[in-house]
Amino acid sequence: MRKLASIQRIKSLENIEGADAIEKATVLGWELVVKKNEFAAGDLCVYCEIDSLMPDKPEFEFLKPRGMRIRTVRLRGQISQGICFPLSILPDEVKVEEDADVTEALGIIKYEPPIPANLAGVAKGPFPSFIPKTDETRVQVLQEMLNKYAGETCFVTEKLDGSSATYFFKDGAFNVCSRKLNLIEDERNSLWKVARELDLENKLRSLNMNIALQGEIIGEGIQGNKYKLKGQAVFFFNAFDIDRYEYFGFEKFISLMKELDLKTVPLISDDYKLENGIHDLVSKATLRSQLRNESWAEGIVIRPLTEKTDVMGRVSFKAINPEFLLKYGE
Repeated sequence: MRKLASIQRIKSLENIEGADAIEKATVLGWELVVKKNEFAAGDLCVYCEIDSLMPDKPEFEFLKPRGMRIRTVRLRGQISQGICFPLSILPDEVKVEEDADVTEALGIIKYEPPIPANLAGVAKGPFPSFIPKTDETRVQVLQEMLNKYAGETCFVTEKLDGSSATYFFKDGAFNVCSRKLNLIEDERNSLWKVARELDLENKLRSLNMNIALQGEIIGEGIQGNKYKLKGQAVFFFNAFDIDRYEYFGFEKFISLMKELDLKTVPLISDDYKLENGIHDLVSKATLRSQLRNESWAEGIVIRPLTEKTDVMGRVSFKAINPEFLLKYGE
């Protein structure tokens, strides 16, 4: 689970050119603006990530004009992602330990954008437990993973800004899922509509295995349609063997997509040597979309060519484009 609020150490503080009252702090792999002299390098603080939705309490009153949501902002030319509070903001019963998750203790929840009516649908059940959900971890909290896998040959894809879609065939039945729900078929639902347009049920049935395909549905009526598409389309990024509980590697996935005549998310590189630098990876993610050059890409997703899993989980993560977040108010 994502730690929206945690106890972290301020790694460094740097001056911001032309700014007397603020300075740049680095926490984990995040860069953010803090008041000058409020913290010293090495101090512990409560760090809240972007997408944190703060509770309506007096100590967070200043966030009301922003809807209580922590977003990416630019102050004096410095991109700031997240916010730091002194440890005094914690309830008395919370034990102060570095990296401790204090999300629940502070009453913070994750901001979720409203689901458009054309994607909501009627649930026949929750998202199935035998398929992993599609959330990717942000690189800013994965320094340990970068240390371990630096130099690994990876492939890099564009992260599209749409809505998660999972299509699976299991034990003779075809199912369509949003991010959280297994949906009853409805011709008005875009996830089901695209499934029928692509003949996904028959395509998955022909494979004679229990399998899930996961992708991003984009287009009209979805996240403001930043790519200016007509209608809706799904671009896939995962194939998952349900019985083996494992993802397809890169070559096997690409081969399957060609066999089924399905689109993948835009490929940026299939021969990228992973760099051990969060700033470098965020810079790599600051790019225009391959689907529409006038639009900022949401970011990138990086995975090894050979599928890898270890104690930290699947080796797969995202770097989000800060220009995208700033332009679209994320």
